[in-house]
Amino acid sequence: MTQSVTGKAVLITGASRGIGAAAARAFAAAGARVALAARNGEAIAALAGEIGRDAVAIPCDVGRYREVAAAVEACRTAFGGLDVLIGNAGVIEPISPIDAADPESWGKAIDVNLKGVFHGMRAALPVMKAAGGGTVLTVSSGAAHAPLEGWSAYCASKAGAAMLTRAADLEGRAHGIRAMGLSPGTVATEMQRTIKASGVNPVSQLDWEDHIPPEWPARALLWMCTPDADEFIGTEISLRDAAIRARAGLA
Repeated sequence: MTQSVTGKAVLITGASRGIGAAAARAFAAAGARVALAARNGEAIAALAGEIGRDAVAIPCDVGRYREVAAAVEACRTAFGGLDVLIGNAGVIEPISPIDAADPESWGKAIDVNLKGVFHGMRAALPVMKAAGGGTVLTVSSGAAHAPLEGWSAYCASKAGAAMLTRAADLEGRAHGIRAMGLSPGTVATEMQRTIKASGVNPVSQLDWEDHIPPEWPARALLWMCTPDADEFIGTEISLRDAAIRARAGLA
C-alpha cells in the first residue's frame, strides 16, 4: 500500500478529527503528502505540525465552493498537484423528526454532506483530468441506503453523495479517474457521542465498544488507492464485509 501513495498529494476534508485525522496520519506514514482541510484551523495546524513537512493545514468550509477551490489550489502550490481527494467532511445534526426539524440546520447538513462532496469534485476533477487521472474517495454511510428515524438530513445528504460518486465514475473513468465510496459502519468518533446523547433510533443504543476505531476506515481508504481495489471502482464498499476487511489488512 505504501508504494501506491508514496510522494502523492492527498487532500482530506474534515481532517481535524475522527476518520479525517486518522487518514491524514495513515497516508503520511505511507509516504504521501497530505493537505488537511477543515473549519477548525487550530486543530489541523496542530495535526500538520505533528506530521511534519509533508503536511499543510488549509482552513476551509466545504459548504463554500470558493474555499474548496482555494484549498485545491493551495494543495497544488504546496505539493505540485493533486492525486487523491478524500471527501470525508460530514455532520450528523440536526437529529430531529422531519416535521420538527429546523430548516436552517437541515440545509447546513446538505451544504456540508452533499454540496461539500460536489465542491471537492468540482474543484479537483479538472486538475486530475489534466494530469491524466486521480483517485476520488467519498466517505459514505449505511444511512445512504436506508432511512433512520431522526436522520432525514443525514440520510438524504449521504444518499446524494453516494450518487455523486457514481456520477464521477461515469463521467471520469475514461479520463483516468478512480471514484468509489467507503461505508465504514459505526466508528468511534465524536459524532457517535452526539448520536448517543440524542437517544434517537437504534444507533444511539450501541455501546462505545460496538464501534470500530477510526484507524480502520483510514487504512481502508489507503488500500482503496492501490491497484488491488481497482475492481471496486465506481462502487461503494462496506467495512461490514469481512472479505473487504481482509483485503484492506484489517482481518
